[in-house]
Amino acid sequence: MKGGRTIDREERAGGTVLRDAPFTRKPPSITPGEGRDRIPGRFSLIGDVAVLSIPPSFEGDKRGIGEAIKRSHRNVRTVLNKVSKLEGDRRVASFDLLAGEGTVTSHREYGFSYKLDVAQVFYNPRLGSERMRVASRVTPGERAIVPFAGVGPFAIPLAAAGARVLAMEINPEACRWMAENAGLNGVGGMVEVVNADAFALCRAMAKRSPADACEGTLEEKMGRGEKGKATEKKEKRQGRGFDRAVVPTPYGRDEILDTIIPLVRPGGSITFYTFKKRSEIEGLIREFEGLGLAVELHRRCGNVAPGVSRWAFDMVKL
Repeated sequence: MKGGRTIDREERAGGTVLRDAPFTRKPPSITPGEGRDRIPGRFSLIGDVAVLSIPPSFEGDKRGIGEAIKRSHRNVRTVLNKVSKLEGDRRVASFDLLAGEGTVTSHREYGFSYKLDVAQVFYNPRLGSERMRVASRVTPGERAIVPFAGVGPFAIPLAAAGARVLAMEINPEACRWMAENAGLNGVGGMVEVVNADAFALCRAMAKRSPADACEGTLEEKMGRGEKGKATEKKEKRQGRGFDRAVVPTPYGRDEILDTIIPLVRPGGSITFYTFKKRSEIEGLIREFEGLGLAVELHRRCGNVAPGVSRWAFDMVKL
């Protein structure tokens, strides 16, 4: 089938992770009358921090709602109300504290643990099974690149599967947690955490040879330092780049693909995420083919807005 197979499904919670939990109850004393209908029926759980989005038009007792959630869910320590969309390059939202205290938590996902501060970094608990799917495709010894790496939920499973990973993230707070999480999960020596703008770093690496982009120090990767022994050794294999790229693209930043493609070797794999309407997919596949990519599989990974979904594309560079 042209464009690869299509899998159309919503992400499910996996393992012991509670991804999206329903309210056990909505006490009439807290959400009376019509306001009760405007309260979201579900919330996301990151570690022991519950995150919900109460409509701004709701004028009832928001803190009472938070306390009700905390009382009725023993695994919830803190309840936050998301009051803004993700903002800036660091993709951090604003929250109001409704119940409990503290936003630092530890989130478990398919046997991995991720420590983070929910108020300071971006983390999507809905993509656990997708992250495991991508990691299952890794061959030990691969070299992988992950831009927009956050606190490491894509990079760390790749490393655990045997890949050596270059993980880029612009938020220094997220980088700090990612480095800690790599060590916590036993792959500290397999994940190189780089606090940098992914666009700038990828462009700088693209100016070097593909071998240089994969090996050596960060200074060597960016062409600012003398060649080390690792780079000199790899120059015997000129033309080889990363074996795999996993690109969890932020909304509206699809141009990152143009900077990633030159860094991947011919025959290498690219898993690319984007936000599109279903009607745009066939045209997008043709665009990818025009870039020299063969689409092996594309799948929907949940809705993000009316008519707009997150899509994953597994592709091979020709």
